[in-house]
Amino acid sequence: MDWETGEKTIPVGNWNDQFEWVEEFYASPDGEKVAAIVNAGPEEFNVCVNGETWENPFEKIWYLRFSPDGRATALVSEEGAWTVAVDGTAWEEKFDYVWNTKFGGAGNHIAVAWQSDLKYGMAVDGVPWETSYPNMSGMAFSPDGTRSAACVLTETLNEAEVFKFRKGRFPAAENGAAWENAFMNVWNAVFSPDGTGLAAEVRLNGNEYTIAVNGKPWEKIFNAVWEPVFHPETGKVAAPVRIGPAWTLAEDGVPLWNGRYAQLWQPQFGPGARKLVAIVATDFGKWTVAVDDRPWPATFEEMVTDAVIAPTGDSVAALAKQGQKWTVVVDGRPWPEM
Repeated sequence: MDWETGEKTIPVGNWNDQFEWVEEFYASPDGEKVAAIVNAGPEEFNVCVNGETWENPFEKIWYLRFSPDGRATALVSEEGAWTVAVDGTAWEEKFDYVWNTKFGGAGNHIAVAWQSDLKYGMAVDGVPWETSYPNMSGMAFSPDGTRSAACVLTETLNEAEVFKFRKGRFPAAENGAAWENAFMNVWNAVFSPDGTGLAAEVRLNGNEYTIAVNGKPWEKIFNAVWEPVFHPETGKVAAPVRIGPAWTLAEDGVPLWNGRYAQLWQPQFGPGARKLVAIVATDFGKWTVAVDDRPWPATFEEMVTDAVIAPTGDSVAALAKQGQKWTVVVDGRPWPEM
């Protein structure tokens, strides 16, 4: 770590002279490294970090990312098989395909989704799940990097096997072990901050939905649900739910907000759980942000997205689109007009 004040320059201008081509640049979290995937010849790809390439090239490389602890990671192919390379060293385990790199802990744990022989699973630090599945989506990694999860299909279903589908063949799987309860569908597995809880959206039948926590569905059933979120202190689960024609937030199956909205999604708790924020539509084409069930007065026709809460918990910002124009909105007021 360079503790000196001032600017630090990492020269990259000559990289185009060294290689056939250079892909987009990525910076490490501490700003000390810049890396890019580079091509040095036919079927010879490498990663260049601060002007130095990895010792061994690969046939193909993609999804270059720095881990939170500053290691350069990428998905690499050798002899037609895919795996993860960390600072140039590839995992021993190889797969037909890998994707969706995730980091846990302080960045010292790495997870990816994999597919081999038409079976799917996850691998953590090079170790794959012992059980694989014919279908998988909605991958998740616990904050401490000790647990991985995904929404899985427990057996292959032919197109005509409608009755099996309706009886439920979709659970979530944690570290490869599937929930005992399976559902007609399951989406978006989410870990609790301490990694001990796993929640997901589930479909019970043709038109009944709810949230399942550690495999147990809420008693209350809804017309639709969106991705849940754990309360960072109590461990309770909140989720957008549709009751009749309107949306609101429920906690452990009980409506939490009194407000009813045309749409509601992406809830999140602020620091210390002092605020609960969600993107909402107060009516058709009237998008905004609600903070503790109080929507901003300003609304936007096209969309509102990427809401964030300040580390202090005092302010909320989001991106808003009005017509063809994007703007940043802070506490309901466009920036920098505030």
